[in-house]
Amino acid sequence: MSILVFGKTGQVAQELQRILPDATFLGRDCADLSDPEACAAAITAHAPAAVINAAAYTAVDRAEEEEALATLINGDAPAAMARACAAAGIPFVHISTDYVFDGQGSAPWMPEDRVQPVNAYGRSKRAGEEAVIAAGGAYVILRTSWVFSAHGNNFVKTMLRLAQSRDALSVVGDQIGGPTSAGAIAQACVAVAGKLGAGASSGIHHFAGSPAVSWADFARAIFKISGDAVTVTDIPTTDYPTPAARPANSRMNGDSLKQEFGIAPPDWHRNLTDVIKELSA
Repeated sequence: MSILVFGKTGQVAQELQRILPDATFLGRDCADLSDPEACAAAITAHAPAAVINAAAYTAVDRAEEEEALATLINGDAPAAMARACAAAGIPFVHISTDYVFDGQGSAPWMPEDRVQPVNAYGRSKRAGEEAVIAAGGAYVILRTSWVFSAHGNNFVKTMLRLAQSRDALSVVGDQIGGPTSAGAIAQACVAVAGKLGAGASSGIHHFAGSPAVSWADFARAIFKISGDAVTVTDIPTTDYPTPAARPANSRMNGDSLKQEFGIAPPDWHRNLTDVIKELSA
C-alpha cells in the first residue's frame, strides 16, 4: 500500500518513517502547509493509495499571536488535502487534538461531545476537523493528547533534561490527560489507513494513552523509570500561567476506535519505558 505522509521531522512523522520505510514523506521543502493548494497538488502528483497528515502548527502559546497562520496550516491545508483525497477516492487520516474541548468536568471526552476550544491552537485544529468532514471523502480524524517520544520537544525530554541539574521540581497537578507515544500514534494511523482503504467507515475517534494521569504524576513516573532522584511537588495551573489556556480535563474515551478498528488505548507506562530506554541508549 503506497502511503503519502505530510510531515518529516515531527514526532509522529519520524515514527512513521520507522514503520513505513517505503512511504513518501513530504517535509516543508516539498509541501509547505502554508500553501494549501501545493499540498493538494502533491497528492495529485504522487497518486498514493492513502494519505496521512502528520504535520501541523503545534506552537500552542505562539498561536495566540499567530492564529491566522495556525489556522492556515491546521485548517486550510488539511482542507485542501481532504478535498484532493476525496476527488481521487483516497482515504485520508488526519491527526487532531484534545484541545478542541474546553476541559470542563472530569468525564472522558467522547468523539461526539460538543467542542469548544479555549485557545487559538484548539480553534485552528477544530477548523481542520470541520474541513476534513466537509470534503466528503473517506477519512478518519484521530484526536490524541500529550504526545511524547525520543524525538523533538516534549514533556518527557524536558523532565529528563531538568533532572540533570535539579533535584526538585514543581509540576502542574490539576490538568489530567493521557500521555500518548508518537510510536503508538504512528501505528494507529497506518492501521486505520489500511482499514479505511478496505471500506471501513469514516469518523472521528480518540486515541490517547491510558490510564489518565496528571502532569505531576506523569513526571513522577518518568523519574521512577529513569532512576533520577527528583522530588515533584504538585502546583495548580494558576501558579504556572501560560499565554494560551490549557484544558484541565483532557481525558479521552477511546472505545469507538477499539470497536470500529480494533485499536485499544495504548499503555503509556510501557511506551514511556521504551522511550526512556531509547534516550538512554
